[in-house]
Amino acid sequence: MAEGSRMPQARALLQQCLHGRLQIRPADGDAAAQWVEVTSARPLSLSSGVRGSFFRIVSVQRGLVIYVCFFKGADKELLPKMVNTLLNVKLSETENGKQVSILDLPGNILIIPQATLGGRLKGRNMQYHSNSGKEEGFELYSQFVTLCEKEVAANSKCAEAGVVVEHGTYGNRQVLKLDTNGPYTHLIEF
Repeated sequence: MAEGSRMPQARALLQQCLHGRLQIRPADGDAAAQWVEVTSARPLSLSSGVRGSFFRIVSVQRGLVIYVCFFKGADKELLPKMVNTLLNVKLSETENGKQVSILDLPGNILIIPQATLGGRLKGRNMQYHSNSGKEEGFELYSQFVTLCEKEVAANSKCAEAGVVVEHGTYGNRQVLKLDTNGPYTHLIEF
């Protein structure tokens, strides 16, 4: 639980990554699927070899995937604390093994809305009654992404390195492909 016995307002799961690819829009009729991608390799050609595919390739040394879920009762006053904590926690490893924040690394960030982080087991089924409503969750998620983008843009190391914040779409199923340098996953409640 977050801070004593009170119910959490949000939950975030942090995962280091070497390469991540997130489908943000599925194929629809003649339109191909749309993806965002972060990779530890050098920038690749925007041509994917698949007609109509959309890729945005981002070059990173190492990156961070932030899965986030908001619960009923969460409000925008919580967001600055979340962003500060998640972007400054020392979970990223430098080339010489030192633990630093993703801002100090610096590394790209992929933010993914993850409603299943709010699930509770009841019998043999999962229930999500504690999650915020779709409209409230969408607003909180959008503001969270914006605050992360602003924090990264204001950081001189990140600006110099060309760090990018990518994000998934709220309220949609998304396909995620991820290569990690772990497992090295951390759950943080707010």
